[in-house]
Amino acid sequence: MPGIDACLQEAMDLPGARGAAVVDWTSGLALGTAGESPNGDHEATAAETAELARAAAEYPAFAPDAPGGGVPARADGRAVPAPSENPGGPPVEDLILTTRTGYHILCFVETTFDSSVFLYLWLDRDTGNLALARLRLRQLAARLVLA
Repeated sequence: MPGIDACLQEAMDLPGARGAAVVDWTSGLALGTAGESPNGDHEATAAETAELARAAAEYPAFAPDAPGGGVPARADGRAVPAPSENPGGPPVEDLILTTRTGYHILCFVETTFDSSVFLYLWLDRDTGNLALARLRLRQLAARLVLA
């Protein structure tokens, strides 16, 4: 079972991979990064992608199957699924944002604690294979060991 660095290296081995990160979507912090960042700053990219992850996981329009609408409020008023209320992990499997030049894939990682981590991959649109990348990220997310 790979740790963060090995996971990122495997992600970067995908055809067309330009950059990758493991991000905590609660805090917006990158737990690890590899390759390039779309805006030249891995930490800024982690914070920006974490906003997308939170929106997808917290709002009923994107995650209608979340238990009970499922969600206690944070201090800032946004809702977060509690681990005990969301035993199947995050209510969203992945997000794919398509730009003119690439794909940004966020693959949620199911963990035993709070499932607030995702794998991020920036994939070149011309040389990458979106279907392969999505399948591989899902496999990496299932094997990732967070210590």
